[in-house]
Amino acid sequence: MANRLINIYNKEELKQKIQDDPTPRTTISFYRYVTIENPTVMRDELFRAWSPMGVLGRIYIAKEGINAQFSVPTAHMDIFRAHLEMFKEFERMPWKIAVEDDGKSFYKLTIKTRYKIVADGLDDDAFDTTNVGKHLDAESWNEAMEDPNTIVVDMRNQYESEIGHFEGAITPDVDTFREELQVVKQELSDKKDKKVLLYCTGGIRCEKASAFLKSEGFEDVNQLHGGIIDYARQIKAKGLPNKFKGKNFVFDERLAETIGEEVIANCHQCDAPYDIHTNCANRACHLLFIQCTACKDKMDNTCSAECQAVVQLPIEEQRTIWAQMSKSKDNHLAVYKSRLRPNLKSVLVKNNNSLSS
Repeated sequence: MANRLINIYNKEELKQKIQDDPTPRTTISFYRYVTIENPTVMRDELFRAWSPMGVLGRIYIAKEGINAQFSVPTAHMDIFRAHLEMFKEFERMPWKIAVEDDGKSFYKLTIKTRYKIVADGLDDDAFDTTNVGKHLDAESWNEAMEDPNTIVVDMRNQYESEIGHFEGAITPDVDTFREELQVVKQELSDKKDKKVLLYCTGGIRCEKASAFLKSEGFEDVNQLHGGIIDYARQIKAKGLPNKFKGKNFVFDERLAETIGEEVIANCHQCDAPYDIHTNCANRACHLLFIQCTACKDKMDNTCSAECQAVVQLPIEEQRTIWAQMSKSKDNHLAVYKSRLRPNLKSVLVKNNNSLSS
């Protein structure tokens, strides 16, 4: 059993286990672009060491580096750090500690090998990926934002920037980082002489984006060091003004951290001010969307009348429909521009079952 390199419990059991566990935990993230000769061997070695420590999270390893978001029992942080430092690839690894953390951010340990640690669609051999932008701390970032000629660009997806972003930032209407790189390049094509400020959640996307833009002729490219996560830590520690509005989307069970007190988003179903994402209760759909508490009660935590009808059926009938919907391209999800950015009001109108009825 000690050599098992996969999880053996189902999702529901794991979630209940972490909810019932009173052990204090700390949520951490880090990344590094560094050559890893054999990602598969590295993956197995880390799983063997980290699983007994109680590490839970999502870690991607590729030949180009590592991207990790996880939680560790707070009492084991020194042991974890010591083990990490044993690898020359991970020496003096800087990491970010979550702004809001109840220790329930992850419920299992997943370590996967990937072609890239972030899917960007770029040919890394076509430009110098180490020629990155200037890293700015929170104080320098705030100062740079004061210049009216500075261009601030959110390098995250629309569903992330929808609930929180920096004042005056360009927030591209995209679903993937791969798509955003090309959109930003095009939108700023006549501004290559301007000071460009890039930011993302923890810094990893900006590391690649800044090198890409510099290779495309942008002269003054800068990036927020440590991303939004470390910006929040720095402004609190130094008493700096907070120029970030709303919440920071995070890719774990929490889904968001509060950075600014403003609610800048709206429920996708009734337009009420709200900024908490949820997943549709219809397991065949599982759509990520923003739903206020009133709509959640009225719609049974579903995104549409069609999905609500499904969750009200006996479980065996639901399973049959899950199987059918997962295979069919002709269902209500087709009206969405993406599964992560729906026009739910249109769906409700289409089904003649609006929330106002």
